[in-house]
Amino acid sequence: MLLAVDVGNSHTTFGVFADGELRCELRLSTRHGWTRDEVAIALRQGLELAGFSLRDAHDAVIACVVPPALPPLREALVRYAELDPLVVGPGVRTGMPIRYDPPQDVGADRIVTAVAAHERHAMSGGERIGVIVVDFGTATTFDVVSPSPEYLGGAIAPGIGISADALFARAAKLPRVDTAKPDRVIGRNTVGAIQSGLVNGYLGLVEGLIARIRSEVDFAVRVVATGGFATSMAAHTASIDVVDDALVLEGLRIIHARNRSK
Repeated sequence: MLLAVDVGNSHTTFGVFADGELRCELRLSTRHGWTRDEVAIALRQGLELAGFSLRDAHDAVIACVVPPALPPLREALVRYAELDPLVVGPGVRTGMPIRYDPPQDVGADRIVTAVAAHERHAMSGGERIGVIVVDFGTATTFDVVSPSPEYLGGAIAPGIGISADALFARAAKLPRVDTAKPDRVIGRNTVGAIQSGLVNGYLGLVEGLIARIRSEVDFAVRVVATGGFATSMAAHTASIDVVDDALVLEGLRIIHARNRSK
């Protein structure tokens, strides 16, 4: 059993792989102040609810963009599961050259999703094409992978949740609303106007950046969306070709296999 862990700014996702297949997925809030023992208790209880045991894991792989959360997680896996996890970072074999300056500045989660997107979605008509990965997380990231593959870079924008929070925090008279797409772009009331600005405005950001990225590359691309808002956003735009919620966990599995097989 392989335990794959993605530590994001808002949530930490644990995936259990057996025989190369994702069998279980757990999602916990990322907490900077958790101790080693608190991590172990939460993980053990979550796995037991899904019918698995932490002791059954034979190896682990981690991608982390929250540095304070990494030490207690590693210590928990070492102490309670006797695992020495592979942590995605400089020196780890990804199978994808990083054309970024400097390469170590790219978040581990961005590299992991890029690797998985190329592996799973870069074939068209028997030929390799490029991919644009749009990850709707705390921030929305756009990552570009060439057919060869090479990680070429991308763009980072505030996530729709951050945008909504900033609007409500800075405008005293505006109410907090659900980020649901209204029937009309022209809002007939305050709630409708806010929803239109948030959702339709964000769709414009996504579509505009995808179009501009396409104009800068000289190869065909497939746009792959992942993350919390991927499904809802993809339902309202033709710019996204496919939604793949398992990208980050699959990417961790792929990178683990490429390194442990050396």
